[in-house]
Amino acid sequence: MRYLSMILIIGLTWVSCQAAEEAEWRAGIDRREITPSGPIWMGGYAARQRPSEGVLQPLWAKALVLEDRGGSRAAIVTMDLIGIDRRLAETVCRRAGGKTGIPRERIVLNCSHTHSGPVVAGVTPLVYDLDAQQQAAVAAYAQTLEDNLVLLIEAAASDLRPATLAFGEGQCGFAANRRAQRAQPQGANPPPAPVDHGVPVLAVRGNGGSLRAVLFGYACHNTTLAIYQINGDYAGFAQAALEERHPGACALFVSGCGADCNPHPRSEVELARQHGNTLAAAVEAVLPAAVEPLRGPLKVGFEQVDLPLVDPPGKHQLEQLAEHKNVYQQRLARHLLGELAGGHALPTSCSCPVQVIRFGDDLLLAALGGEACVDYAVRLRREFAGRRIWIASYSNDVFAYLPSERVLQEGGYEGGAAMMYFGLHGPFQPGVEQRVVDAVKRLAAQP
Repeated sequence: MRYLSMILIIGLTWVSCQAAEEAEWRAGIDRREITPSGPIWMGGYAARQRPSEGVLQPLWAKALVLEDRGGSRAAIVTMDLIGIDRRLAETVCRRAGGKTGIPRERIVLNCSHTHSGPVVAGVTPLVYDLDAQQQAAVAAYAQTLEDNLVLLIEAAASDLRPATLAFGEGQCGFAANRRAQRAQPQGANPPPAPVDHGVPVLAVRGNGGSLRAVLFGYACHNTTLAIYQINGDYAGFAQAALEERHPGACALFVSGCGADCNPHPRSEVELARQHGNTLAAAVEAVLPAAVEPLRGPLKVGFEQVDLPLVDPPGKHQLEQLAEHKNVYQQRLARHLLGELAGGHALPTSCSCPVQVIRFGDDLLLAALGGEACVDYAVRLRREFAGRRIWIASYSNDVFAYLPSERVLQEGGYEGGAAMMYFGLHGPFQPGVEQRVVDAVKRLAAQP
């Protein structure tokens, strides 16, 4: 009997190893709560006048590490946060790379851009006039976040198991172009304008077909709510709904090019929950149909694209601007004057991270930095017609709005006026859209 048992164990071990060798992918998953431990100033709205007051919904950071048959790996990290800056991204990737061997260009850091989470150090730094205690809370949170993200990526990389990947795309209709909305009477339905209602879905299944993770996206600001309770807005509710329907599975939200799109309607908790459930239902509709397998090899490209700014103002102009009636213009002027006083030249350009992950010839994931307007999704879908493409934004460095050429020419908030909140004079020079699109095409064409 003992002899037969040994044969059975050896046989099962051989079958398991054989299955692992034959699997196209291995996937590792982890999640960590990143809800602030106490009151903290909230990011996203300049009009807020006090720190957070309790928690409506926990915030999460989640990681999916994928490895193809040849051993090439990539990590996709999602966060229920307003954004992160380049310094934090580079530090996390350097530390996580040292632990896992996954290089910087193979780690995507995407933020949901919820306006109901904490201020993250380095993101829109001139929006908030924080006292010393509030600044200390923000700095402490940033350090804890950095440590948690490193541990998260390390844990996911240690969880690699045989997996299958499948992709599909659904539709969800609550995003509305807010530039069009601004010209409408309050409460009126917005007129037709560019939107991306696509819901890309990547299903990660384990042995036996059980759902281990679902990565999904949508191109819309997480601005349903402007309350003082910490929450993930509609994206948080969507993830929670999917995880409730699929116990044991991890739902990861990837923010798309929705910088000029808002949820419609908005302003109530029930509406955030409704939008989240609508998005989750769109994902659910895709899951049974997401049977088109993704194959390797896994190829990754990363580039920092230089985006020229208009000529910087001179010292005299800044001194005049420091007396401007707009407090944010004053802060920008004083910030730039401080740079000059410290012997630093004012920037003439801003770098935008552009990252591409290719799943063989089956799917192209393009992750753009900044707050990219919806025209980027529309343009890239056209440029890659006939090819499955997923366009994300808010990735790796939320340095400023990333206007399309149309939005740049039209001007307004997304076209350049919002740059003062990021500590930048602006706007960008013409040609910004083409530079970013060309980078995506270069990276997608790499062997």
